Amino acid sequence: MSNSSSSISQFLLLPFADTRELQLLHFCLFLGIYLAALLGNGLIIITIACDHRLHTPMYFFLLNLSLTDLGCISTTVPKSMGNSLWDTRAISYTGCVAQLFFFVFFISTEYYLLTVMAYDRYVAICHPLHYGTLLGSRACVHMAAAAWASGFLHAVLHTANTFSLPLCHGNAVDQFFCEIHHILKLFCSDAFLRETGVIVVGVSLSFGCFVFIVVSYVQIFRAVLRIPSQQGRHKAFSTCLPHLAVVSMFVSNAMFAYLKPPSISSIFLDLVVSFLYSVFPPAVNPLIYSMRNQELKDAVCKLMAGCF
Repeated sequence: MSNSSSSISQFLLLPFADTRELQLLHFCLFLGIYLAALLGNGLIIITIACDHRLHTPMYFFLLNLSLTDLGCISTTVPKSMGNSLWDTRAISYTGCVAQLFFFVFFISTEYYLLTVMAYDRYVAICHPLHYGTLLGSRACVHMAAAAWASGFLHAVLHTANTFSLPLCHGNAVDQFFCEIHHILKLFCSDAFLRETGVIVVGVSLSFGCFVFIVVSYVQIFRAVLRIPSQQGRHKAFSTCLPHLAVVSMFVSNAMFAYLKPPSISSIFLDLVVSFLYSVFPPAVNPLIYSMRNQELKDAVCKLMAGCF
């Protein structure tokens, strides 16, 4: 095989199962998860868009988060389902490029949106009198646009740099989708150094966002603990817990996926971890955000009642 990536016409993805029965089981499992994600995130998007009472900064950012969840799971799951159904491992070179680009785009945008949502909660609890000024409609649109634009630039940078590198180690990807970490393993060792700078920039931005989220929540907890009434503290915490749960799940899964020691790394563990941070969150995030949010649940019920 040529050392140039241009000689590769397709990549071989890692299958979840090698027997027909297990392949069909995998297809049905992923189909159920995908439909749940479509239903949950779709309901949130439609409900927030249609109910004028939910036209607030918090719900505006939640709508954008649901869009990224839909994009993220739609980038990886349908192809994996199709491969299991048709008993194949192949994905075209162009398809792999597109899959890596859109996955990095949506996952990066989601992280930036979670950072913006931390700022939203910080202003709402620590500076409630200035909430309308600091988070007006124009400011919210600008922050959301900045998150999407940053995710797009991040994806372009990684994708362009990644697929300009020569391949030396075949075309078999040890993952069920074209994940950048496993694509990099196929590159020549000297070419990998060219991607190091891009990785350092990405890690630095991610760490900066993480620090911002942590500092925001330290200030939030300090402000909440100063609220005299228990009911007031409970109400303040209840608006933050869903976001905090989603951030914790996102960061912990991503950190374990990329920072786990090589000594415990295995193909099976990599599959499980990638499932936990790329497939599982889009399906459960709607549940997390609606579980303790009576206003959102009431709006969803009202929408459902109007449809039926």
